[in-house]
Amino acid sequence: MPKATYSREKMRRLAALSPFELKAEFIRLAETHAADASPEDAQKHRAARQMLNAGRGNPNWIATGPREAYLALGHFALGESRRVWTADDLGGMPTQPGVAGRFEAFRAANPGLVGVEVLNKCVRHGIDELGFDPDVWIHELVDGYIGDNYPMPDRILACTEQVVRTYLHHEIFDGKAAAGNNLSLFATEGGTAAMCYIFDSLMKNGILHRGDRIALMVPIFTPYIEIPELDTYDFDVVDIKAELFAENGVREWRYPESEIAKLEDPSIKLVCLVNPSNPPSLALSERVAQQMAAIVRDKNPNLIVVTDDVYGTFVDGFRTIAAELPRNTLLVYSYSKHFGATGWRLGVIGVHDDNVIDARIATLPDAEKQRLAERYGTIALEPGALKFIDRLVADSRQVALNHTAGLGLPQQVQMALFSLFGLLEEGQAYKRLLRETVRRRLDLLLEGSGMRIADDPQRACYYVELDLVAEAKRVHGDGFAQFLEADYEPIDPLFRLAEQTSVVLLNGGGFDGPQWSIRASLANLDDLDYLRIGHAVRGIFDDYHHEWVDAGSPGADGGSGR
Repeated sequence: MPKATYSREKMRRLAALSPFELKAEFIRLAETHAADASPEDAQKHRAARQMLNAGRGNPNWIATGPREAYLALGHFALGESRRVWTADDLGGMPTQPGVAGRFEAFRAANPGLVGVEVLNKCVRHGIDELGFDPDVWIHELVDGYIGDNYPMPDRILACTEQVVRTYLHHEIFDGKAAAGNNLSLFATEGGTAAMCYIFDSLMKNGILHRGDRIALMVPIFTPYIEIPELDTYDFDVVDIKAELFAENGVREWRYPESEIAKLEDPSIKLVCLVNPSNPPSLALSERVAQQMAAIVRDKNPNLIVVTDDVYGTFVDGFRTIAAELPRNTLLVYSYSKHFGATGWRLGVIGVHDDNVIDARIATLPDAEKQRLAERYGTIALEPGALKFIDRLVADSRQVALNHTAGLGLPQQVQMALFSLFGLLEEGQAYKRLLRETVRRRLDLLLEGSGMRIADDPQRACYYVELDLVAEAKRVHGDGFAQFLEADYEPIDPLFRLAEQTSVVLLNGGGFDGPQWSIRASLANLDDLDYLRIGHAVRGIFDDYHHEWVDAGSPGADGGSGR
């Protein structure tokens, strides 16, 4: 098999790009290979016409039930609008009095309407389990679907906040939220907007300053690496590395106590983590959670923790670090992955009412308080009493546009229906099916590649990160691993995969993981595609071994590596 056509120098330059930008180059190569493959080549072990892009985590599933409920709600909501005012295509603003009774009549008159029964279960859950006033609750859904008003409250609709809080309590807090702490929520345009808003507002409020020291628990989703490097922030970043090995040649992707102990340094003002991690896809262990809790209690009480828990639903019994550190944690959650809703842009920021950020704002120097009073003085008579979560909302619209802030109401309604569906038995069955799906795909990838990973019950299986140097040591010894590192660039395997097999993966080094690691999404391709990807990875790996043997390297055994 030929070597990659790119020079080492060009690979070094390309490796400086974000993995998601570098991916475009892999896709171009993979598409070229797929287009050029002859019919004969298409029958060979590692050649095919179809490109397999496992580089991005956009899932290839969707939750149909809550979407069907949304469609049924649309029929009712438009009927409510026409009931008020109708003239050709002109409708009126839905009214609240009696809307619950009209919904019951609508449901009874349309028993076969797609989604109406799921919608009714969602509506009844709000009334029976959460204690909502039926007219208030159903009108929030109807008016939100129509989208004829600005968001009010701007943070998140009142009933929707209770729904989402209940969903998070069940799915992210393992049903055991911290006592005495109410979680206030801000609905955002996905988790990406949440990240931007958090960094920006912490700076605007004098909690973080340019050049401050922060920590990242790595490997981690690349924006958490790239945002701190922007000249706006220019943070001094300390890496907390998941560098434990389960055994020789098999990474555990867990954090040693010595790495977590770095957080004891009070000069570290903030730590970011994705939990379960991206790309290793492991939930934070109880040992690490307890160590972090002890550090905050005894060593670094003002530490702010930003936890991105988008993959939490893929781990049985998942419990967010926000449950252990309620005062210190900013919780980010997105609906994109679990519900197959990346295009909906649905996320939330959760902040406990009793939190360290509000406490720190209250103790800022007088000059800082005056600056902030002037910043927020147009939206509050007592700007000093404005809570951080409300400052987040205002800052998301440059304060001056606070009166039109907030996530679109139709989006909030779909968020509420996703959350309610997740609480139903149908939603729990859907969750179990997703977990089985990604686990099966992981097993097929490992079967094809012949590689080993640590057995970990807290593995989300949404992604997998494979350390090729660790695998080289495990299978052929240190000499082969040294040969790879000396003679090739860490992203060389990814170029070979794209050029020779039309398989696109991402470089783990771009996530601050080991340079010779590769990241595959287990969410976005059909099951058997992962078997083929595994075979492609093994084929490239074996090519390197043959090159080592042909080079006459000491200790080369000529084996297949199986």
